[in-house]
Amino acid sequence: MKKMANRLVPAILAMAMVLATGTVGLAGHHGTHKEKKTGILLVAFGSSETSAQVSFENIDRKVKAAWPDVPVYWAYTSRIIRHKLAKQGKHLDSPAMALARMADEQFTHVAVQSLHTIAGAEYHDVRRVVGAFKSMGVFDKIILGHPLLATQTAMEKAVDALFEMIPAERKKQEAVVFMGHGTHHPANAFYPALMFQAQQRDPLVFIGAVEGYPEIDEIHSWLAEKKIKTAWLLPFMSVAGDHAKNDMAGDEDDSWKSILMGAGIQCHTVLKGTAEYDSFVHIWLSHLKEVLVHFNGS
Repeated sequence: MKKMANRLVPAILAMAMVLATGTVGLAGHHGTHKEKKTGILLVAFGSSETSAQVSFENIDRKVKAAWPDVPVYWAYTSRIIRHKLAKQGKHLDSPAMALARMADEQFTHVAVQSLHTIAGAEYHDVRRVVGAFKSMGVFDKIILGHPLLATQTAMEKAVDALFEMIPAERKKQEAVVFMGHGTHHPANAFYPALMFQAQQRDPLVFIGAVEGYPEIDEIHSWLAEKKIKTAWLLPFMSVAGDHAKNDMAGDEDDSWKSILMGAGIQCHTVLKGTAEYDSFVHIWLSHLKEVLVHFNGS
């Protein structure tokens, strides 16, 4: 109950802010009419790692290049990340607060694009916030775009993008292990599903998760079964942040690199998030395009 309350508080505060500004239902309220104003809200989990910002900057550039006349806003779903950044003097809104600000700025149509990898708990938190604003009638239209992996078409594009990430110097007999974040949410099933499709093309490509299935123990056993001597480790996360630097490539005993090297498997690590690759960004942009198409003529 406490966890749910913590999730609801930002939304309640944002709604109070909207009510205070008097923006609810302005379209047609007392005979007034708002001119159509479209905005984009990009929502990511977030990262406090300075080096990880290159991923978000790449997405920001691509979105603004595709829709140069549409204002772009950002929000982070992670409260911990937002607080860390605040201590560094950097302010990032929660999705609820960002939408409240956009309501105050008289936006009528808002495309909220999730930059999450799967439709897990964080995505569904955003979905609840978007639903709350929709039910209040704050905007004429507000639609949430799919995360990276949501349709079979997106999965197929993601497999292509994964293979583009693999370094050219990787040899055919060497394994490639991608580290996803993972979750307790049922959407974790997307990781093994993606691995299944990737292995139809190359049986030595594996996708594991820090906080889900498959874990490093399963990955290790599969590599041992195939007598793998060398493995390439890459993050399957939008940014190469703390998990990639420490849980995957760190020197601590429990990092994926240390565990595999301790088993006699030589490891090469690549610290580059998926959002640094245009092939992945284009998948997110295709979801955003689907949302914006709904705004045409309305």
